[in-house]
Amino acid sequence: MIEQRTLSRKISLSGIGLHSGMAAQMTLHPANPDHGIRFRRTDLGGPVSDIFASVDAVSSLERATTLSNDAGHSVATVEHLIAACRGLGVDNVLVEIDGPEVPIMDGSSLEFCNLLKDCGIVGQSKARNVIRILKPVEVRLGDSMASLKPTGGQMLSLSAQIEFAESAIGTQRKSLVLKPGSFCKELSFARTFACASELESLRARGLALGGSLDNAILVDGDRIINPEGLRRKDEFVRHKLLDAVGDLTLAGGVIAGHYEAVQPGHRLNVDLVSALMARPGAWCWERASSRLDRFLPRRASSASGVSLPI
Repeated sequence: MIEQRTLSRKISLSGIGLHSGMAAQMTLHPANPDHGIRFRRTDLGGPVSDIFASVDAVSSLERATTLSNDAGHSVATVEHLIAACRGLGVDNVLVEIDGPEVPIMDGSSLEFCNLLKDCGIVGQSKARNVIRILKPVEVRLGDSMASLKPTGGQMLSLSAQIEFAESAIGTQRKSLVLKPGSFCKELSFARTFACASELESLRARGLALGGSLDNAILVDGDRIINPEGLRRKDEFVRHKLLDAVGDLTLAGGVIAGHYEAVQPGHRLNVDLVSALMARPGAWCWERASSRLDRFLPRRASSASGVSLPI
């Protein structure tokens, strides 16, 4: 049995939102088994009303993933934090936030991953449930395509291709298996990006108001405007896979199957999750097999479970 996992203690961080430009502080709390990933706005007053990291809660997909609940509470740009939780195997966490948008940090999941690792992650007494892909599901949006297909493995594998007119990006492809450790090593550092030609339009629509060279890659034709350049030559497609890890988590569990996409984006990813959930015969719940135990060596026991290395 592979146990569900949560944080060993609460942890906090603060920063500004990429699109709103507003400062926010977040505190991540350990949560009970089967709690899932939830957000709670602490700045709105009134009755407590959690926002679930679920495809049913998606309310906007304009350059980020926004979640809302029936009380009208919302939180934007959740994908990088959710991706870090999934990449490090954190199933259950409550995120309290005093603003409308998750801080963008450096534009990637790196700082979230470091925070989670420093905090420590503990096993819980209940088995992790996996969404097993049984039949192919595919969605298309213009020239973009995304699919989920069955595999013989128990992990999520991913592959994506992107093509941009800006020669600094060009055509990029990347594939990997999301086994323990691979998210931190292969994807967590990949930053969000924008093209200089679209900045005026974005800001006119109330987007990217908190954007800067400290939290995004800016591309102008064949040039990378950031003085430090890229962290990897294919950082752009790696970031698309990072976003996909976060968006696919909105299915409500760990996916065992293969994700493949051409020109992916948040709307395409969420459409894919919605299409999957609408086809019960294309997937099933499955308890995570102990065949993965070799990836999760135990360290020392704790009051709430077993402390696990990253």
